[in-house]
Amino acid sequence: MRLRFRRRRLGHFAIAGTVGAVLEGFAKQAMAQLAPQTTSKPDPADPNSYADVKLRINGKEQALKIEPRVTLLDALRERLDLTGTKKGCDHGQCGACTVLVNGRRINSCLTFAIMHRGAEIITIEGLAQGETLHPMQAAFVAHDAFQCGYCTPGQICSAVGLVNEGHAHSDADIRELMSGNICRCGAYPNIVTAVRDVLEGKKDAAV
Repeated sequence: MRLRFRRRRLGHFAIAGTVGAVLEGFAKQAMAQLAPQTTSKPDPADPNSYADVKLRINGKEQALKIEPRVTLLDALRERLDLTGTKKGCDHGQCGACTVLVNGRRINSCLTFAIMHRGAEIITIEGLAQGETLHPMQAAFVAHDAFQCGYCTPGQICSAVGLVNEGHAHSDADIRELMSGNICRCGAYPNIVTAVRDVLEGKKDAAV
């Protein structure tokens, strides 16, 4: 009886061990599937990992060798040292990275640099003519339309694009069409005044 009981217990232990091993294998497999997948970095030695891109920025042609996935924002800031264009949310929600492409305002964090070959790209650094401020820049200064200044480059570029579009005819229109640009300091009333000043024809805001 004792021998039979011992054999039965050993059989139970063997079964439990086998089930435990199987369950452990399933658990490891599930964890591996849930773990974030690491993205392989491009091999610097592989010429297919990079693309030769020529961009026309602020009237000058810039030749870059970049990964196809590099955003226009990162190309401007990290490759060309044009740091006036700010990185805010990096999700197209704050407008700090707004630049002008062929006269139209876009969020540079949401588009790849490689997509803009042959386009005319204007950043905040390209609006002024030498020492002469662009009319929209001058209006922002005249009406104190900024405080900390972090969002200001995007605000100004967006305002220039708004004027180019020709859809704003009232303060309500300005507020609606500038709503994609966030000012955490709350300088909105002065921003509206500056944009209205340009829209009223007191200054020529064409790029």
